[in-house]
Amino acid sequence: MGTLRLVASMTSGSRIVLGDSAKVLKELPPRFARLVYVDPPFNTGGVQKRDRMRVTRSAKGKRRGFGGARYEVERVASSVYADTFDDYLAFLMPRLEASLRCLTDDGSLFVHLDWREVHYVKVALDRLIGRDHFQNEIVWAYDYGGRGKRKWPQKHDSILWYTKSAHDWVFEYDAIDRIPYMAPSLVGPEKAARGKTPTDVWWHTIVPTSGREKTGYPTQKPLGILRRIVRVHSKPGDTVLDFFAGSGTTGEAAALEGRKFVLVDNRASAVETCRRRLAAYHPTGVGF
Repeated sequence: MGTLRLVASMTSGSRIVLGDSAKVLKELPPRFARLVYVDPPFNTGGVQKRDRMRVTRSAKGKRRGFGGARYEVERVASSVYADTFDDYLAFLMPRLEASLRCLTDDGSLFVHLDWREVHYVKVALDRLIGRDHFQNEIVWAYDYGGRGKRKWPQKHDSILWYTKSAHDWVFEYDAIDRIPYMAPSLVGPEKAARGKTPTDVWWHTIVPTSGREKTGYPTQKPLGILRRIVRVHSKPGDTVLDFFAGSGTTGEAAALEGRKFVLVDNRASAVETCRRRLAAYHPTGVGF
């Protein structure tokens, strides 16, 4: 796959690209995306895997449900990948640097991490882009999973927001979804009915285990988080780039908000998940 063919395929519509982002990013055209969002591996030191259960109604099923109906339950394997890096910054930073040429001059870069690597990546990005280009650390807080008894449970991710320009960027304030006041009686009925804009701490549930949104892909992020980012930091008709596409949440968020998307992943299983999930939006596939 050469530069000319890929650039030609970018002239309209959305794309799902199978390939190593270290190579693909160099082939993409310059300044085509107003927003880059990535959710790279977190360097957990383990293997990311999440199995799904497929339930189908059957007279011979061993599981009994409402009204006496019987169901068969089948375990369906999900994508699996090793999440261990000897030198995490050497893996991630060249890709982030390569993505900057894909951003418009008023574009934004969002990097979604957790407590393991976010501090090191923040320092590296300050050096790469400039501290005056750093706008926010957004904390996504959730309340799910076990609670240990030796330290405070870790129930948040960090999303670093950098802008390509130190002075000019897209921030569609009027597009921000409003949230309820915690003490509505203190602000009066008019403000309470309108709600308030979020701060840099976003409370949002994880993807429900049995919800329609669930793809079975490990580390899948909630659609609500991505839709807020897309809606506020790009405009209708813009293109959003995600080169750790995973389950395709960025692509669906972009499509639902009237944007195009370019998704890149080096795992065939991830690309297949994206294709199934986003089939209704008729993306074009490009293989490397």
